[in-house]
Amino acid sequence: MFTFRSSLVVLLISVSASVTTGFTTHGSHVSSSYCHRHQCDGDASSAFGDFGKQQHQRHLGHASSNTAKSRQSPLPSTSSSTPSSSQHASLSASQLDFTMGYLNKHHSDTLRSIAEVFSSLGQEMKQKNAWSGESYLIESSQLINIDTQSMELDVQIQERGKPPRSETVTVDMDAMPVSKSRVASSVQAPVRPEFLENLSPMDVVIRKLLRFCWIVDHPAVTGKLIQLGIQLNDDPEDDIKKPRGEIKENLYLNQVPHNRYVRQYFYDMAAQATLDAVIRCANSNATTVSNRMKIVSMFPEMNPSMDSYRIGTILEMVRAITIRLIEEGNLRVRVCVQGSMGVGIFTGVPKQLNGVAKLLQMMDWQSKEGEINEGMVGDYLNFGAIGKEHVVDEHINEEDGSTVHQDDVFLLIAPQSMVGIESSIIRPLEEMVEAAGDRPVILINADLEDKISSQGQQSVRGRQQRMDFANSFETIYHFQNIYISGTSYFPILGCMTKMSPTAPWVAHQRRDLMNNEGEVYVPMLAGEERPDSEAILKAFQA
Repeated sequence: MFTFRSSLVVLLISVSASVTTGFTTHGSHVSSSYCHRHQCDGDASSAFGDFGKQQHQRHLGHASSNTAKSRQSPLPSTSSSTPSSSQHASLSASQLDFTMGYLNKHHSDTLRSIAEVFSSLGQEMKQKNAWSGESYLIESSQLINIDTQSMELDVQIQERGKPPRSETVTVDMDAMPVSKSRVASSVQAPVRPEFLENLSPMDVVIRKLLRFCWIVDHPAVTGKLIQLGIQLNDDPEDDIKKPRGEIKENLYLNQVPHNRYVRQYFYDMAAQATLDAVIRCANSNATTVSNRMKIVSMFPEMNPSMDSYRIGTILEMVRAITIRLIEEGNLRVRVCVQGSMGVGIFTGVPKQLNGVAKLLQMMDWQSKEGEINEGMVGDYLNFGAIGKEHVVDEHINEEDGSTVHQDDVFLLIAPQSMVGIESSIIRPLEEMVEAAGDRPVILINADLEDKISSQGQQSVRGRQQRMDFANSFETIYHFQNIYISGTSYFPILGCMTKMSPTAPWVAHQRRDLMNNEGEVYVPMLAGEERPDSEAILKAFQA
């Protein structure tokens, strides 16, 4: 049992992984040895199927006159045969039976609070008890049916001087509180419908129940609901595509260097999240994800404040993401590392990024003649720094008349400000984002907070504007370890995760199995909004 302090330290770092997605602006001409290695047939690679062909037909807005244009040809829709959240879908018989039995046995208090807050019974109880306390009580509430649209509760009511009575209450799964109640602690909007696309009925029910739990001030139940969803998962092979908040057992992140399979596990999660985000951003009908994205991942090898920090892990992650975007998304990617900043002799790059630009180009991308990615570097993959001058739009080369294709996606590795005058990364980053138009700009392990500066250029002037810009980037993947505040980075108490752009935030507690047989990460809190340190601490101590 650990001794908890008054606060938790949550460390952030960005992760990358193999990813894929969907923007296109290469036009009809695709010519390179890399394309021939991947069976390109002029308009698009047959290896990519219809998805690749559609990508070559659409044009991602240029930063010039085309910046304001809407996307002309949408990518494949993110919807599938799975019923959408707006449609009625029922649980399987086994799922329904288990869910009702579990909630009725272990969380009857939560069901009673839901009946009070989301039905007219709560308002009636409030009115009658205003004249005489405890003259009207909701004694219990039992779940008798639930699906993606509504839940039915059998509510037992006791009024003073009257025999007990039972009343059936139907609560819409997207309902707002009927009236203010002593039970309701907050008001949250219904889960966005696009966040529930392609989810199974069981997952949709869990997501909507999470919201109910936060509104009725029973946050501790949310972690158990995530565990319930994992246990009732009827498609175990689909966990990467539709993450339910489960973390792999026996990661042993306190052991450094990490095993290769551990690194690859994080790469794959971040990769799938990035793929999902870019597809959603490219879809003209989707409003789920903007083109300003960020990936955050923190495990010891990716924490620059720890002596276990390994630059190779970040570079491997970037390589995995880049290759996946190129091969499966058929996109041209520019990987960027900020250049030297400052004025006069006071110039340099952050220590974390020292030499990274050179290492990127020296990495084995398997792009040489005869290798699997032959011709990729220089065509589908290019390198650059941060600034509007590093955004390439499609144009004609004046020297030989050839077409220079535009960049489709920008991966920015750990952009951050430095201590000193005119060393803020915000201005060149803003210019780059503006020049990129509606193309995805993905920050990996960004630190956009102001640093100390002698003339106040990173302290007071324009601070709110810089903060607003930094907050405009949406989290598409997040993993960070949780430690006790004020100590070294040991022991690991747990982690905070967001597995995909549309996944909930989940706080996990790390627990050791008996007889040193391993470790597990147990979901403790979950919701559409990221829980604060106080809520995490309370859940861990419970």
